[in-house]
Amino acid sequence: MTNSGTGSGPLRVLVAGESWIKNTIHLKGFDQFHTTEYEEGAGEFLAALDRAGFAVTYVRAHEISARFPKTAEELDAFDVVVLSDIGSNSFLLSDETFLRSERSANKLAVLADWTRGGGGLVMIGGYMSFTGFDGRARYGMSPLAPVLPVTMLDHDDRVEVPEGVKAEFDQPGHAVLGGTPSEWPLLLGYNRLTAKPHATVVAHTADDPLLVVGEVGSGRSVAFASDLAPHWAPPEFVGWPHYQQLWTSILTWAAGAQA
Repeated sequence: MTNSGTGSGPLRVLVAGESWIKNTIHLKGFDQFHTTEYEEGAGEFLAALDRAGFAVTYVRAHEISARFPKTAEELDAFDVVVLSDIGSNSFLLSDETFLRSERSANKLAVLADWTRGGGGLVMIGGYMSFTGFDGRARYGMSPLAPVLPVTMLDHDDRVEVPEGVKAEFDQPGHAVLGGTPSEWPLLLGYNRLTAKPHATVVAHTADDPLLVVGEVGSGRSVAFASDLAPHWAPPEFVGWPHYQQLWTSILTWAAGAQA
């Protein structure tokens, strides 16, 4: 692949996930009724990338079967791919396979090969990231596992910290941080991960990695164990003056571009 992020054009970013549909049952005495709501969690994240001048394509969770790239050529339209709070089943069980029992491209295998070939991959934590809630995200059993800089648990990996947890920095001067201050607002939880031997732990919380980076083939991958939006990323983090700088630096590093 050719990474145009190192050139004069804007960094090309594909963001997938961070949306959901809620079906609610309302019980009022003898009677009940249902309501359905659609929500997105990446609003401030996407706005930050837009303000930074990135060329962003957003594929919502329910659009992945139809819109997420199925070939390396389609992925070559981007410099970095971000997966956030969306489980592996959404990529592996495409409509043609799950509904019609037809063979189809393994989107995660294609993404893994693209990353090895020079692409940038960022996975951000959440209930449907890494191993996830009740183990349902299942990335440790997917073709994406070898290219991520972390090893995932084989069971529910959530660590809920309602009182708040502080980020500690192993590599405060690492380029992935883009010079952001080594004092982050508290986070409220994360996915428990183990850094691979040749990966670099840039930040940790308690005894667990929080931000891990690595090189795989000609590409780069990043694991951010907490969230980009509530609930693990509280308003203090999303509204932090350096929120935009942090994420643009992470994506720029993953793409192999100059900050």
